[in-house]
Amino acid sequence: MFPMMTGFINYGQQTVRAARYIGQSFMITLSHTNRLPVTIQYPYEKSITSERFRGRIHFEFDKCIACEVCVRVCPIDLPVVDWRLETDIRKKRLLNYSIDFGICIFCGNCVEYCPTNCLSMTEEYELSTYDRHELNYNQIALGRLPMSVTGDYTIQTNNYELYSNKKNYG
Repeated sequence: MFPMMTGFINYGQQTVRAARYIGQSFMITLSHTNRLPVTIQYPYEKSITSERFRGRIHFEFDKCIACEVCVRVCPIDLPVVDWRLETDIRKKRLLNYSIDFGICIFCGNCVEYCPTNCLSMTEEYELSTYDRHELNYNQIALGRLPMSVTGDYTIQTNNYELYSNKKNYG
């Protein structure tokens, strides 16, 4: 008879504990109902990227001196720099510059170590294509400046992430 009583008491304690856990989870669920939504409707809304966002690389052909520092600091030797030595002026002349974004890891070393600041990171992150060979950008494609998300009147920008990050850090 005594083991049967302890079994009932143990069962009752487990039932109360389970009811408490269900009540706690229900209270957490109710506390999330007053929060703003985090999901954005992507093609029509875009989130504003941070200042230090590492997107597609922008290249300025006129500033490049073909020193190949970007190739040396790249962990995967990605930028392809073609140049020719001009003997009459004793300088390198840049012929072609290309980066394959299908292989690029967007580390930013090339931008950081460029002595003439001809490379910079943009806020463009929509680089998806159906053919991986379209991700090989030459100097003409790299020189194209992307349209700013805040400047596009057809897209509603989502500032919620910026405000939530400022509350957490500031």
